[in-house]
Amino acid sequence: MNRQPRTLLTLLLIGAIAGTGYFLYRDLRAPLPGEPGASRKADVAPSRGGRLVATLRSEPRSFNRLVSANVVTELYSLLAQAKLVRINRATQELEPWLAERWEASADGRAFTLTLREGLQWSDGTPFSVEDVAFTFRAVYDARAGSVLGSTLQVDGRPLSATMVDGRTVRVEFPASFGPGLRLLDNLPILPRHRLEGALAAGTFAQAWNAATPPSDLAGMGPFRLARYEPGQRLVLERNPHYWRSAPDGTRLPYLDELVLEIVPDQNAELLRLQSGDVDLMQSPVRAEDLATLRPLEGAGTLQLLELGVTTDPDVFFFNLRGPYWAKDPRRAFITAREWRQAISHAVDREALAESVFLGTAVPIWGPVTPGNREWFSPNVPRYPYSIETAGQLLAGLGLANRDADEWREDAQGTEARFTVLTYRGNLVLEREAAFLRDELKKVGIAVDVVALEANALVDRMLRGDFEAIFFQYLASDLDPALSKDFWFSSGPAHIWNLAQPTPATPWEAEIDDLMRRQAAAQDPAERRRLFADVQRVFGENVPALYFVAPRLYAAANARVVNLTPAILRPQLLWAADTIAVRP
Repeated sequence: MNRQPRTLLTLLLIGAIAGTGYFLYRDLRAPLPGEPGASRKADVAPSRGGRLVATLRSEPRSFNRLVSANVVTELYSLLAQAKLVRINRATQELEPWLAERWEASADGRAFTLTLREGLQWSDGTPFSVEDVAFTFRAVYDARAGSVLGSTLQVDGRPLSATMVDGRTVRVEFPASFGPGLRLLDNLPILPRHRLEGALAAGTFAQAWNAATPPSDLAGMGPFRLARYEPGQRLVLERNPHYWRSAPDGTRLPYLDELVLEIVPDQNAELLRLQSGDVDLMQSPVRAEDLATLRPLEGAGTLQLLELGVTTDPDVFFFNLRGPYWAKDPRRAFITAREWRQAISHAVDREALAESVFLGTAVPIWGPVTPGNREWFSPNVPRYPYSIETAGQLLAGLGLANRDADEWREDAQGTEARFTVLTYRGNLVLEREAAFLRDELKKVGIAVDVVALEANALVDRMLRGDFEAIFFQYLASDLDPALSKDFWFSSGPAHIWNLAQPTPATPWEAEIDDLMRRQAAAQDPAERRRLFADVQRVFGENVPALYFVAPRLYAAANARVVNLTPAILRPQLLWAADTIAVRP
């Protein structure tokens, strides 16, 4: 999901030249060893060549990012596709990418972008402004079923893209929008010559599915898919037509080949890193594995990178879609706000941080963590650990222990019980779910934990076929206006009740209104004030529960150099074109 909630902070647009509408942007190049953003292990100049092996936890659902929010699809898009502008995940700056420069109108609602000259798709076809116009048509075409269409709207209306000449496109916003061009970091540009037929035929949603031959794909990213072996790996090779070069003139990417091994189990992933079979893990290092990896770091065979407090905390939420509970007697209590507040009080966050994360996590009470320094509000409602308070809230819902067992029931004898789904193989999520089960047992709530394969879990969530989920999703940007698919009631990532035609509750309508005003505001201080109100309303109604935010560590084989770590996922592969390996 445009997990993908997932970065305001500092615009690379360092400032505006007074009265001109022009913006400054920095020179775009790969970081040199020793520069900020470069890997600590890059003590020799990166050289071209070699093969790097990383891991995936699940299969791709599609190779078309416009129609799939799958984590693997998003990673493939980062590696094989490109955007007009890009948010640097390490600096949070906006960078020119396929567009080499832009001008903004005086009111900040229109941007004229100039494309780089002489670019080619990975199949050798010339890149043109018509590809940009096609991508905008596709993302808004109802028949295409794009998962990005709603996120690329302002005030409920789409952007417009007009071809000015062979290298220039004018993008207009229908209303004032504070983040400006940062919105376009969500949109990979797709090849008109490969996909226009599918769009015209109404089959765009099925185009580039996981069974598509690699020869039918084309992109502007540093790599292209060489082969996909289901259940085993994706093999990507250097895109020979990639446009970017290193400061010394070396054509990027440095790597000849990037292999993504599918390793569903986190323990197996760690063992393969330790043995040297893989160079990078998709997952951050678990707290309990730090002690195992420290000796390897000391021996010089592995590098550990501390990234800070995560901005993508795990989330627990109930299905709040009314029709799901329509004939279930538990609806009277399980969809009540007091039920969720009671659960929040019943969970000892400090104990969770200690038992699951060995103390390397901080308690949180909402989706915005202290890692997101620009937008985090410390004044959100908090639910301190109190079994007594939790019990009082549950009693207020008519739930009491009315028989000889240990569980509460309502007046009709309906047991306070639910099933929570989580990812199979993600041991941290499984342990968090088990901890939740044990905590809620203390207040008389029975929890059944069921672990599913990742794609099956996502399918159940999208269909609304679940009672509760312990989940992990990724934000593509930290600016809340660019995570409106999560915040707005109509959003496809509004996880507790997806894509509502109208707000199901007054508080969701209030958040919608606050977010519209927040996104439209041009003054940063006003935007922060409005978003603090959003976090307050969210915290009062707790549609999703957040317990802790772990400190993140990434690990890489010592032979990997020129890494640019970031707090957002994928923490290392987001800048894959500048990663190199020692000969």
